[in-house]
Amino acid sequence: MLKKLDDNVKDQNSNNMPFPRGKKPISSKIPKLNTKGLENQDGPQTKRSSSSPQGAPKKRTAFVDITNAISQCFLAPQFIADDVKPAHKIELCNPIKKDPIKKLQKKASVLAKNDGTLKKSAVVSLEEQLQELKNVELPVEKPVEPCSKASLPPHLLPPQIPPEFDIDSEHLSDSTHAPEYAKDIFDYLKSREEKFVLHDYMANQTNLNRNMRAILVDWLVEVQENFELNHETLYLAVKMTDHYLAVTQAKRDSLQLIGSTAMLIASKFEERAPPCVDDFLYICDDAYKRSQLITMEISILQALKFDINIPVPYRFLRRYAKCVNAGMDTLTLARFICELSLLEMEFVPVRASLLASACLLIALVTKDLGGWSACLQFHSGYNGEDLAPVVRKLHHMLSSPPDSKLAIIRSKYAHEVFFEVALIPTVNLQKLEGFLK
Repeated sequence: MLKKLDDNVKDQNSNNMPFPRGKKPISSKIPKLNTKGLENQDGPQTKRSSSSPQGAPKKRTAFVDITNAISQCFLAPQFIADDVKPAHKIELCNPIKKDPIKKLQKKASVLAKNDGTLKKSAVVSLEEQLQELKNVELPVEKPVEPCSKASLPPHLLPPQIPPEFDIDSEHLSDSTHAPEYAKDIFDYLKSREEKFVLHDYMANQTNLNRNMRAILVDWLVEVQENFELNHETLYLAVKMTDHYLAVTQAKRDSLQLIGSTAMLIASKFEERAPPCVDDFLYICDDAYKRSQLITMEISILQALKFDINIPVPYRFLRRYAKCVNAGMDTLTLARFICELSLLEMEFVPVRASLLASACLLIALVTKDLGGWSACLQFHSGYNGEDLAPVVRKLHHMLSSPPDSKLAIIRSKYAHEVFFEVALIPTVNLQKLEGFLK
């Protein structure tokens, strides 16, 4: 039987389980499926040992070596007649690629060998032809001159960046930063936000509520930490979960399946070595079958029309922090605020670039590093007044007493690795208001 989630989200006893890839166990707060009460569709299901999960499925060759098979077939004795012998050796060549000099040389040698009475004049004639070919001067190709900026259409011209706002020229020698295209890339991501604007869909979910979603996101943060995945993977998984729930009615017992499948898809998109299906079945305590997870993966991709390149706040946050040369402690504080916002349903409709800007502004004011500078306004497209509504909501979130049931993010950023930014007192609202005008 499935464990029910009350609307008030009562405490659930979490089962500590060994975790193969991370450093500490995951205590899932999402309801688990009891396999005894399920109809066994995929045959008997066995529990993994507590030492480690099953590895990836065994690889098998998809195609046999048909080349060897065909060769053996044609070289078999029953296919070769005793009295059949190859009459001629056929050579295929491309006459276009034939060197004319070598061709004439070969012709001269053949004539001299087979015909002992070859006239001297014919040999001289061939030698003269060879000499003429050698003296032929090939036309020299002129280098292609690059097109001037005046001849390019407007949409192909590079963006005009004032020197005081240029944050990419220092990385011109480093191709990994793509300095020539960085501004265009983030302008493109910002334009794509229009396609992925969400609304508060929870009113249409009859079997779910905000607390259930918050518990799921809190569990996904723990999965990301234990798997040591990129932060972009976490943000993308939450985004895909929200987009799927916005168009599909979901049940309580499938919420963890939706979240873990979204994390699997995000890992395939963002990670170099994503966890396999068995890893995600293991972290769900084998509450779901492989066929269920694969079916959910197909369902999510079809609901999103296979367009999973969703702009996430974390990408914009790193870009905007570069505009003010923010230190790692300041960026980590902004990341902490941004990650906390994933738990709150009211930030689901907020654009990723706007949310990242508001989180960075609070971090800058907290660290006494000034407000929203002209460089930030140029690269983000927002001014202080645009950020004011989101900044006030974020400040209210930080000032509210923390929920003991959703403590993963705060405990994560209270570690010294993250500069203990979760322990920093929240900045005064009046001080924030002074930078919003």
